Amino acid sequence: MNSGASEGPYRRGVRFLRRRWPVVVRLALWSVLETGQTFLTGYALARALDDGFLKGDEAAGLWWLGAAALGVVVAAYGTGRVYRAVADLVEPLRDSLVRQVVGRGLRDADGAAVSRLTQQVEIARDTFAGLIMVSRSFVFTAAGALIGLFSLDPLLLLVVAPPLLAGIGLFVGSLRPLARRQEDFLVADENLAAQLGLVCPGLRDVTAAGAERDVAGDLDRGVATEYRTASSLARWGLLRTAALVTGGQLPLVLLLATAPWLLDRGVTPGSLVGATAYVTQALLPALHNLVHGLGASGSRLAIVLRRLVWDGPPRAEDAGEALADAAEALADAAEAPADAAEVPTGAAEVPTGAAEVPTGAAKALADAAEAPADAAESPVGLTQSVAEPPALHLSSLTFAYGPHAEPVLKDLALTVARGEHLAVVGPSGIGKSTLAGIVAGLLEPDAGQVRVHGLPVRGEGAVGRRVLIPQEAYVFTGSLGDNLRYLRGDSVPEAEVLAAAEAIGLAPLIERLGGLEADVAPAELSAGERQLIALTRAYLSHAPLAILDEATCHLDPVAESRAERAFAARPGGTLMVIAHRVSSARRAGRVLVMDGTHALCGRHDELMERSPLYRDLNGAADDRDLPGGGSHPALALRDPYRVDPVPRPGLPGDRGHVVAHRAVGQMEAVRDLGDRRPPGGE
Repeated sequence: MNSGASEGPYRRGVRFLRRRWPVVVRLALWSVLETGQTFLTGYALARALDDGFLKGDEAAGLWWLGAAALGVVVAAYGTGRVYRAVADLVEPLRDSLVRQVVGRGLRDADGAAVSRLTQQVEIARDTFAGLIMVSRSFVFTAAGALIGLFSLDPLLLLVVAPPLLAGIGLFVGSLRPLARRQEDFLVADENLAAQLGLVCPGLRDVTAAGAERDVAGDLDRGVATEYRTASSLARWGLLRTAALVTGGQLPLVLLLATAPWLLDRGVTPGSLVGATAYVTQALLPALHNLVHGLGASGSRLAIVLRRLVWDGPPRAEDAGEALADAAEALADAAEAPADAAEVPTGAAEVPTGAAEVPTGAAKALADAAEAPADAAESPVGLTQSVAEPPALHLSSLTFAYGPHAEPVLKDLALTVARGEHLAVVGPSGIGKSTLAGIVAGLLEPDAGQVRVHGLPVRGEGAVGRRVLIPQEAYVFTGSLGDNLRYLRGDSVPEAEVLAAAEAIGLAPLIERLGGLEADVAPAELSAGERQLIALTRAYLSHAPLAILDEATCHLDPVAESRAERAFAARPGGTLMVIAHRVSSARRAGRVLVMDGTHALCGRHDELMERSPLYRDLNGAADDRDLPGGGSHPALALRDPYRVDPVPRPGLPGDRGHVVAHRAVGQMEAVRDLGDRRPPGGE
């Protein structure tokens, strides 16, 4: 602990200045020139009026005004030397802070050392310099003005000094409470930002769990705390305004109100004008700079210095504790499968992109996605009886992204039996991920019903009946075993974890990392490795319905086949695959082909006969497997940019072109494709 750990910013600052007393003395001496310039501001003006212009002696009046102008020049020279003295105070402070921050970072492996070194140290340096300039300017300006008032007439000092001292006292008395409330507000703001940072990436998990009200309640409390601290800060901020009015503007009002009384008691008109100049040109600006500079910058400097070097009660730790509390609250509020994270923003499929988050946030997001313990009471291995409802039943399902939008799904009816393997295929943007989101409970249909194992998809205990594995998987920093066991409320034996990993194809990665207790860093894993971890985690869960929404897109075809076959073979488990490769459809027992608002479901061989779109999809896949490459368009079939390859090689009209989507029956004009030959039936 630092030697001055128990000292506050004020005492540490005084000790710092005492060690550099020669610089402080030099700064004060050069500042005396500013005192002289302030003194001449009112005194020379009074003498110019009383001894010059009002007596008809213009030369004397001009001489006094020239003296005031000379004082400005001399003060400017002194101000230049003042800046040099301030630099001699500020730079040692900066060097000291840098040494302490670097030493602390090396000693404690402080991850925030870079931010402290590059940003917070500079904030402390600039703020400290500003405080010195503001405080010095007020002290020497006020001294020059008060001496001038006394020199003109002691009665003027009697009118101006009491409200000035009252304003200064009011301001000084509010500094400590104002600093505390400003820090409370900053901490509340940081806590709210931390809560939002946890909740926003996990909104899909919150929606899937139906925990919107609980999470909104937590956020409401954070907003209320920030509002309360902001209101308290604003109330105390009124004291700064009151101090400025009392010490800077009230003296001017009193001077004007007592002007007849002062003139009757021998105060000259020139002295009264000089006193007005002291108040308006010196005291009021100096007090204004002090109140706004020291009030805001002083609090900011104290906060930054406390966080940089002192071992007192840094509020950054309070913010960290609040972040942990927010994470726990989110965990309690939203229990949903950790991988239920994909909701498209339109009809097109949109991946989550949430591959890595910091340790605390990742844990909280995963906590927000944990299946409830009662899921353990419904193991996958239950045998199906005739009376049991199907794994998934959709009736008259309709969904649109907006009241005036065209439906992505319309009157869709589908029944998936327990233990069945269903693949969903179709062009990009056709609504496959939308269907997955509805089945997972992330989206609510406009019409129709969705039932999983006979129960509503968004009802009590629903999160234990289905698990969604998206394209981009959550992997949090921690041990590999913690990542794999996360969706299980019970204790999972190591043998069961290893068996699941072997079935999915994760065993080589476990061996390479050094076992289940090895720590994993999401950024150091490939996208495919993260998908294998998420797949194994879902495989170990008790959820009988697994939804793979392009969850194997980063795996090679062999690894993809192994993972899908493992899920399909789970005893009592049902698999729904949003396929990005047609090979996934060929492995499925049934295939749902989506084409706009129409859908066709059947076996692979049936669909090859009944569905032209399915034949096209399989034909494009065959083209990619042809020796010599065949026709290899730059873009995939039914690409989002609306460009398709022409028929496969060997068919009439194929010349390796790509053509834009057109309505049936439209033709390209002769020579439009640039080959100077007529179309051959394209």
